[in-house]
Amino acid sequence: VQLQASGGGLVQAGGSLRLSCAASGRTFSSGAMGWFRQAPGKEREFVAAIGSGRIRYADSVKGRFTISRDNAKNTMYLQMNSLKPEDTAVYYCAARSWWSVDYSNSKRYDYWGQGTQVTVSS
Repeated sequence: VQLQASGGGLVQAGGSLRLSCAASGRTFSSGAMGWFRQAPGKEREFVAAIGSGRIRYADSVKGRFTISRDNAKNTMYLQMNSLKPEDTAVYYCAARSWWSVDYSNSKRYDYWGQGTQVTVSS
């Protein structure tokens, strides 16, 4: 199983980026897929998750980020609008075969992508 994250880059504050996470080797249509991020010197934190008909966001990104998935393409997306300098981090996608209430716990995911850098300049 492989997860391939892409779409990061450098953008000015207020701008937008769209991240993609393509899965291969198995499907996660009934499980959870999520985005996490890690800034230098900080812990990895939950950003958003999707699965089993549910979508969840961290409070810090609600109203600005939108998570979605295309099961036919086995791909998950993160549309990021109104970006702020504090959104700067390496963004990782993750997946597992089930949905549960601990969707925001990074330790509960089995598969991870390699990360893509998002840098927001002020």
